[in-house]
Amino acid sequence: MLVAALVFAALAALLHVYIFVLESIRWTSESTRKTFGVPSLEVAETLKPMAFNQGFYNLFLAIMAGLGVVLAFDGHTAIGATLVFAGAGSMLLAAIVLIANDRTKLRAGATQGTFPLIAVVLLGIAAGTGAFAG
Repeated sequence: MLVAALVFAALAALLHVYIFVLESIRWTSESTRKTFGVPSLEVAETLKPMAFNQGFYNLFLAIMAGLGVVLAFDGHTAIGATLVFAGAGSMLLAAIVLIANDRTKLRAGATQGTFPLIAVVLLGIAAGTGAFAG
């Protein structure tokens, strides 16, 4: 279970790095505007500072989860798992907030929240089996 949890946490981290790229680097591109439902370049420019900041939140969560994966695979299981729980758990909670705030964002929330959900559930199961002992 632990390895599967770490794989899903790594996938969640990679997805959130991609979201960072969209929000902080490619925000005003036509394809990114379409992805986020931003109707025009003018609106994108207005939202750009907010998106830039939000992208970095996603990057920091990805770094936290990714570092946890690396540490867990390196034998620092408890520390790694703690970082994965914090990073992936925050990703999951952000997805829940997105959906709860705007039901039209169900697809986006499901996209950003599925890998973290699986990672957190599998990590919880692994913890219950004593996988972090030692």
